Amino acid sequence: MSKPDGVVLQNAKLRDLGALNKMEQVCFGKDAWPLLDLIAVLSLPGVVRLKAVDEKQIVGFVSGDPKPGQNLGWITSICVLPDYQGQGIGRKMMEACEKGMGVSRIRLCVRRSNQNAIYLYTRLGYREVDVWPAYYFDKEDGLILEKIRENS
Repeated sequence: MSKPDGVVLQNAKLRDLGALNKMEQVCFGKDAWPLLDLIAVLSLPGVVRLKAVDEKQIVGFVSGDPKPGQNLGWITSICVLPDYQGQGIGRKMMEACEKGMGVSRIRLCVRRSNQNAIYLYTRLGYREVDVWPAYYFDKEDGLILEKIRENS
């Protein structure tokens, strides 16, 4: 396993579908996106989709859906394989996705109990703006976090 500087960010493509589907299952379990949603995120125009690659293995994925007319974008998914977490890969992917969306306001949804992710998002400048009650499969709340970017 390498350090984050050995990890390269690349545009994710439809040919990455199988690897991303497995990663979603590992990272999200019953909350993983269905295959059709993954196909959509990998093929719809305008979506920012980046994979983190370490020695030809996909170890992370992030997608962002910009709405330029509203100057708002959503981070729709972000995951890093467990063995690669805590190395700065998530931060690197988030910053690249935010920049790629080119909007000032960015939102995402995170499980209330996912303290590691909330810590990362808070350090990146996100603040809680809403709660979606019972959003996840097991009825856990989803926290809506928002960041206002400078120079977008």
